[in-house]
Amino acid sequence: MAESKIMLGNEAIARGAYEAGVKVSAAYPGTPSTEISENLVQYDEIYAEWSPNEKVAVEVASGASISGVRSMACMKHVGLNVASDPLYTMSYIGVKGGMVLVVADDPGMYSSQNEQDTRMIGRASMVPVLEPSDSMEAKEYMKYAFDLSEKYDTPMILRTTTRLAHSQGLVELEDRAEPIPIPYERDIAKNVMMPAMAIKRHLVVEDRLNRMADDAATLTLPSGQALNRAEYGDNKIGFITCGIAYQYIKEVMPEASVLKLGLVNPLPLKLIEEFASKVDRLIIFEELEPVIEEQVKALGIKCEGKEIFTRQGEYSANMIRDKLLGQKLDIDAAEKVAPRPPILCPGCPHRSVYSVLNKLKIHAAGDIGCYTLGAVAPLSVVDTTICMGSSISSLHGMEKAMGKDYIRKWVAVIGDSTFLHTGVNSLMNMVYNKATGTVIILDNSTTGMTGHQDHAATGKTLKGEPTYAINLMKLCKSMGIEHVYEVNAFDLQTLEETIKREQDRDEVSVIITKSPCVLLKGQVFPDKCVPIPEKCKRCGACLRPGCPALTRNEDGTISIDDTMCNGCGLCMQLCKFDAIAKEAK
Repeated sequence: MAESKIMLGNEAIARGAYEAGVKVSAAYPGTPSTEISENLVQYDEIYAEWSPNEKVAVEVASGASISGVRSMACMKHVGLNVASDPLYTMSYIGVKGGMVLVVADDPGMYSSQNEQDTRMIGRASMVPVLEPSDSMEAKEYMKYAFDLSEKYDTPMILRTTTRLAHSQGLVELEDRAEPIPIPYERDIAKNVMMPAMAIKRHLVVEDRLNRMADDAATLTLPSGQALNRAEYGDNKIGFITCGIAYQYIKEVMPEASVLKLGLVNPLPLKLIEEFASKVDRLIIFEELEPVIEEQVKALGIKCEGKEIFTRQGEYSANMIRDKLLGQKLDIDAAEKVAPRPPILCPGCPHRSVYSVLNKLKIHAAGDIGCYTLGAVAPLSVVDTTICMGSSISSLHGMEKAMGKDYIRKWVAVIGDSTFLHTGVNSLMNMVYNKATGTVIILDNSTTGMTGHQDHAATGKTLKGEPTYAINLMKLCKSMGIEHVYEVNAFDLQTLEETIKREQDRDEVSVIITKSPCVLLKGQVFPDKCVPIPEKCKRCGACLRPGCPALTRNEDGTISIDDTMCNGCGLCMQLCKFDAIAKEAK
């Protein structure tokens, strides 16, 4: 009897890659996709890496595929934007060994700056998209994606969502397949996308999608289950759905007829027409964009969808109860969870940097990372956040639009991992185009927001092996930037003096604030900060940065929670009356 194990969706995807015989995996960490790569490291048969960004990851996987082995790249939905350049061309080239991009969407934007739908990218790039609905399907679809990739000569996208990625289910484990490597053969007509070759490959891509759509009704997983299947029940109402949304329908309306789609691009149009003819009322239940709905309506089939359900946010079983059954969930006010807005951790080095910027009344063009929280009170420093690497380019654009004097009260802030992701190009652009302005690299020695993954400057690979650590100071200086400084993030006096000086400079300058993330493994904090009530003047200066370890007492003095405090000393430096001291824990 086969072994079974309860797995997260992401864990199951990693297992599927292992069982499929994947040899190379490349990724950039991004919630909710990160745990896929973190689970791949247990399989020695797979080479797995953190790449500096998603574009590089897809290019690594592409090279492996062209060499004749199975490969994959993992990312979150906005990472697919970064990877779109190689994706659109690999769609034309196709594969040698199977290649799958695992892309995790984030309905509800739990950890993202937008709510885009990867199925639309699949349609635009003419790349087939599979979408599982539970952990077992996540493993099975991942394996089957490689079979389809090689059968139809195409990269594949496996689309997941936050709910699927981070929910658990029972998964049946199987042995690893060992596909025979396909010998490399030079083929410039297929692999070199100059215009004369590409125009011919476009026709191949269209033919491939048409064949997949024709075959869609008969595509069958290795388990024998149909990839797209009609489950007929009460024909008064029928649903067309995909992914995790299928589970909500089965929970609330198990008697309804359901057409569950595993292949969401291209759609099995003939199967949809057949299903629609057998139900009285047809409802499309899909999260985010009306990708299926619009195509069904284009067939001339009457259906309902977004006029009932929202295009925003995450779907749920309660949404069906409310919108279709009129059963509103009655939650007593006492049972509602109090809002808990995200805040920087106690002892976070970003809080120290932002305290200085706030004091100097300096605006920050922000970037993607924990440090985006500098936008909200009480720090209120970050004014813009667009995408990875955008802070430096935004600052450059402001100067070119408004002049040097305008940005003397602005800086760009960017994390060390984000700087290596796409910030390097932006800084290069500032130098090349004769900009001025100050860039602050918040170097906390990790990719903090997604769970403390290593990157090219930490000295460790995804598998924890020691490697060369990129020196950020030398990297910046190699671009021709003369004024590059490293400052301890908690040295407020030096940091303030450095920022003031560099703000007045008519050249590009870089300040690297160095202090490791407080949550990094191996960190030792021997001291804690303690209040001295008799010296406290009740001015509240120590409270202004918003450290959650500090609270104000009824008499106006402060308390410091020693279970949260790590002795960073920020509050102590802000107190002018020596009313806070350090002592050993």
